[in-house]
Amino acid sequence: MEVQELISGVRDAISVKRVYGDPYQENGLTVIPAATIRGGAGAGVGEQSGEETGKGGGFGLQARPSGAWVIDEGTVTWKPAVDVNRIVLGGQLVALAAILVTGRILTTHARRHHRLLELLPLLPALRRMPARLRSR
Repeated sequence: MEVQELISGVRDAISVKRVYGDPYQENGLTVIPAATIRGGAGAGVGEQSGEETGKGGGFGLQARPSGAWVIDEGTVTWKPAVDVNRIVLGGQLVALAAILVTGRILTTHARRHHRLLELLPLLPALRRMPARLRSR
């Protein structure tokens, strides 16, 4: 693929028609779908002394629905698309953070509790100690 062909393809791929779909009407409403578009491209030319040159390039495009504009009797409203996968991923990340924090708290608490348990064998000796020495 020639670099000029690649650039021409990129121009065609990244256009307003990729972001906004064709409007359609139903029951007196006009709906214009919209998407979020991301893309990237790269090209290069290589040459080795005394040999053929090489050219190459590529382009990637990602499109996700983002919502739709709804026009009803002159009133325009935006209706966002709900991405359930993103919501679930966010919930999983929050749960993971909660698990890690809880584990850290319990570990710290167990260490402190363990130190107190080491003092239990000393309690009988402390009880036998005279009261005037215990109050210090």
